[in-house]
Amino acid sequence: MIIRMTHKQTKQPNTMRRSSSVAQDKGDRTLDEEIAQLRGLALYGLRARWQSMTGRQAPPHLPRHLLFAMIAYRLQADALGYLDAATLRLLKRVGSSRSDTEIAPLTDAFDQRRRGLLPGTVVTREWNGHIHRVMVTKDGFAWEGSTYDSLSKIACAITGTSWNGPRFFGLRDKSPTEVKR
Repeated sequence: MIIRMTHKQTKQPNTMRRSSSVAQDKGDRTLDEEIAQLRGLALYGLRARWQSMTGRQAPPHLPRHLLFAMIAYRLQADALGYLDAATLRLLKRVGSSRSDTEIAPLTDAFDQRRRGLLPGTVVTREWNGHIHRVMVTKDGFAWEGSTYDSLSKIACAITGTSWNGPRFFGLRDKSPTEVKR
């Protein structure tokens, strides 16, 4: 994929001054070309690039590989966008966690929220010998010619008992790779 670098103004979540990561005279260099150029720079070249991007000197304690990674991230973020607020909150909470046992529930909950179903997705469940197909719409879920606002209501209609809809359709407690989209 080729991304053309252009200057754009965005609000930044931190106070570090951000200018265009790609100098104005570089024209239409692609993101891949910019990062490839960075790979060839020695430490002093990366420090100079940092200063041109941020208006500040690079922290003297940063080794070349970290400076390269930070500059490359900035280039990618400028071209493709920064992390969303929910991801930033998760990273802050993970960073302040004291153990791996505190991190696992945070990331599991985050994965569960991110597994939203897009309109057009069809979820399928076999129940009592019948295949039930539910289509996700922008307004809810379509099943048997009716629209419902939750999978739980459809699960109840199918079984006659109260169910957690995502669990009934096999969407809960699975890793994202296990959910077939």
